[in-house]
Amino acid sequence: MKTSGCFITFEGVDGAGKSTQIALLAEALRARGRDVLCTREPGGTELGEKLREVLLGMEMHIDTEAMLMFAARREHLAAVIEPALAAGTWVVCDRFTDATYAYQVGGRGLEAARCDTLEAWVHPHLKPDLTLLFDLSPVLAAARVEANGTEPDRFERERREFFERVRAAYLERARREPERFHVIDAAQEPRAIAREIASVLGERAWL
Repeated sequence: MKTSGCFITFEGVDGAGKSTQIALLAEALRARGRDVLCTREPGGTELGEKLREVLLGMEMHIDTEAMLMFAARREHLAAVIEPALAAGTWVVCDRFTDATYAYQVGGRGLEAARCDTLEAWVHPHLKPDLTLLFDLSPVLAAARVEANGTEPDRFERERREFFERVRAAYLERARREPERFHVIDAAQEPRAIAREIASVLGERAWL
């Protein structure tokens, strides 16, 4: 059984159901005596949340967007994630660097080498222990977001083709690192997804 801090990330487009499953996983881990910290990107710190508002609300050059994502991430790592892991806390994060590759590289067309450089600078020795990728068709994701009744941010307002590219980039990341990723069919009923996640962690003796 893993006793030190563990870094678990949830990836996928808005509408995939990540928030519900993050809460359920945190509850399950705490029931087994784990110290758990739930956080998100962009965000997770006072500065990160301010940058999140800018990123979700203002149009900008793609290079600016990528650098702001990593600026928020560096602060998040230094102030929250790295201290928590060092203290033995389990960190469950809604999105991390895989999202930058999916949205900025896959979706927007940022040169992958630029993202590689930023990743190597911001967190050269840290990767999630497990990444749960919630895979969902853009059509169903858009319908779920619309059903929420909230004002869409500038990413959510992108065309379907953008999200097709995001989805493809996510799946390519998962294909390259199968030992870290577990791909979940996010069209399933939430209880089935929760059981699948519990099974994945159980296989690693984490639950």
